[in-house]
Amino acid sequence: MQPTEFRVVLTVEDHEQAVTFYRDALGLSELADWSSDNGKVVLLDAGHATLELVDAAQAAVIDQVEVGRRVAGPVRLALQVDNPPALVTVLQRAGAEPLGELAETPWGDRNVRILAPDGMQLTLFTTP
Repeated sequence: MQPTEFRVVLTVEDHEQAVTFYRDALGLSELADWSSDNGKVVLLDAGHATLELVDAAQAAVIDQVEVGRRVAGPVRLALQVDNPPALVTVLQRAGAEPLGELAETPWGDRNVRILAPDGMQLTLFTTP
């Protein structure tokens, strides 16, 4: 039986800041808000989902290409976007910190790595 949906669930310290960053600045559309007196939860649409599994050696290669040194933890979000540099400018105004310059990858993509205000690393990429 194959899954019909893939969700990444982030537990964040500052929920409002995270919603502002991912929904308003990054542009993920809101699908649902299930917040209640028990806590806050917002479901955002991030488009098509895939699970990319890499070993430590390949993670080091990717970090070297995108940032110039080993920086990623076990989870990093990668989002295909139309114009990574333009989006970085928008996300910086929302509290993101660039971790490297725009990189042309050996596999032909244009990638840039940022650190979201909640500490999550995001790779913004575009393909040829």
